[in-house]
Amino acid sequence: MLRSGAFPNAFTFPFAIKSCAALSLPITGKQLHCHVVKSGCLLEPFVQTSLVSMYGKCSLIDNARQVFDENPQSRKLTVCYNSLLSGYALKSRVKDVVVLFCEMRGLGVEINGVTMLGLVQPCGIPGNLGLGMCVHGFCVKFGLDMDSSVGNCLLTMYVKSGEIDCGRKLFNEMPRKGLITWNAMINGYAQNGLANNVLELYKEMESKGVCPDPLTLVGVLSSCAHLGALSAGKEVERKMEICGFSSNPFLKNALINMYARCGNLEKARDIFDGMPVKSVVSWTAIIGGYGMHGLGEVAVQLFDEMIRGGIRPDGTAFVSVLSACSHAGLTNKGLDYFGVMERKYGLRPAAEHYSCMVDLLGRAGRLNEARELIESMQVIADGALWGALLGACKIHRNVELAELAFERVIELEPTNTGYYVLLSNAYTEAGNLEGILRVRMLMRERKLKKDPGCSYVEFKGRIHLFFAGDRNHPQINEIYKKLNELENLVKDLDGCKKNDHERREEYLNSMGVHSEKLAVAFALLNTRKETEIIIIKNLRICGDCHLFIKMVSKIVDRQFVVRDATRFHHFKNGFCSCKEYW
Repeated sequence: MLRSGAFPNAFTFPFAIKSCAALSLPITGKQLHCHVVKSGCLLEPFVQTSLVSMYGKCSLIDNARQVFDENPQSRKLTVCYNSLLSGYALKSRVKDVVVLFCEMRGLGVEINGVTMLGLVQPCGIPGNLGLGMCVHGFCVKFGLDMDSSVGNCLLTMYVKSGEIDCGRKLFNEMPRKGLITWNAMINGYAQNGLANNVLELYKEMESKGVCPDPLTLVGVLSSCAHLGALSAGKEVERKMEICGFSSNPFLKNALINMYARCGNLEKARDIFDGMPVKSVVSWTAIIGGYGMHGLGEVAVQLFDEMIRGGIRPDGTAFVSVLSACSHAGLTNKGLDYFGVMERKYGLRPAAEHYSCMVDLLGRAGRLNEARELIESMQVIADGALWGALLGACKIHRNVELAELAFERVIELEPTNTGYYVLLSNAYTEAGNLEGILRVRMLMRERKLKKDPGCSYVEFKGRIHLFFAGDRNHPQINEIYKKLNELENLVKDLDGCKKNDHERREEYLNSMGVHSEKLAVAFALLNTRKETEIIIIKNLRICGDCHLFIKMVSKIVDRQFVVRDATRFHHFKNGFCSCKEYW
């Protein structure tokens, strides 16, 4: 345009300036700003608004403020205030957002939905919920909550802040729910770990005739992975094909994760191998899958193959491979990877990497090294890190170090009952009855209750859930009859070492009917002999049930896959894939 001899005017500049903002080209934007000044168009409202917006989106918020202040007309125009508000919100400068909004109100400048979007956005930051609720009240008072964009923004604010019930109440009250609204609520549930709610809401969304997009399905697949809901995950995969999303890389990665976490590692690998382009997220998903299934050697091979292929690992990839080394007992390999993280890739280990290393060293019995690592690290230890040490102390019956780890972990997570149970189990392994009673009294004083153990099996598209000592299932009489038969067969099994037999008797006679045993009996009653049985448990599998399922797999010649809170166990012919390293 310039080369042809034509001159830009106030209608020309906004398009070029907005393009600089969209492409994050601050230098080009500044050059256009100079051209605006030379052309005498600086005082034009649309040009000025475009400049303020451009500087804000290019993270030059002080330049945006300077443009705003240089023109007296700015303080009369809602669009100028809105542009500056959005810039402050992008930089999370909450105080400046509030001060500017109050200035608008004081000068009587009109407030609209776009104003509220700028005001609500930083309220999703932790600690700002009180301000967000005030903004919500203002929106209701002036009828701006009926604006779907404002409603969606408020909904996102609540779910990001963990106020999921407030978010659902707002969702229910919204008169018009577009796809963005459904996605905000579905992903809010997913991010807060409420996987069952995700699947229920997704079904409701389908019943309303709302067509999902890839963002919807990623949230649903992550919940299927969390629950081990394989049938629901397969339905989502079919939906992907129907909607034409089959080649979407984000959904492919979510599918890999879903199949791996639902026990079908072969299918996860097929999807991974079929991807024409594999990102670090794709590699991390499949490496993590093999790690969870105890196939650390394969996970390590894949990690090395990823590096040879020119993919640079990130922090999450290192968490996956370190965890895989831990579950498979590959101590030296894990130490090597931990060493090259910062030295070769410039990645400073975070708390989750140290947790993997403490778990790795602890499982190998190198408890003092694990403790020294905690004391020497440069990040603040979290609950998971001390919990890893506590779990290792339980395995190796080191009560003294277990007590130290427990003291540290309950300072950080005083209401997490899992750590109390771990210490109690450590006392149990050491035969310390006084310690067990002390833990029980401590839990009673703090009014804490152990999370109930539950297991479930998916059969014909339905989830069959069992709790410890459950009596509510329609087939419960047949289940207990089958379970009694199995326990008698396990007790009578020959060819066992004497100490193993004594241990077996102790386990089978001293423990109650745990949920996974009921799930095993139900599955054997209702599935064909050639069917692999997949059981999901919310807590870590205990020694009793681990031993029981091993023996049952030999007796009935069936393969069982059990996913507990930490990993998968593949039982076949009296053996487990974990090789007793769990």
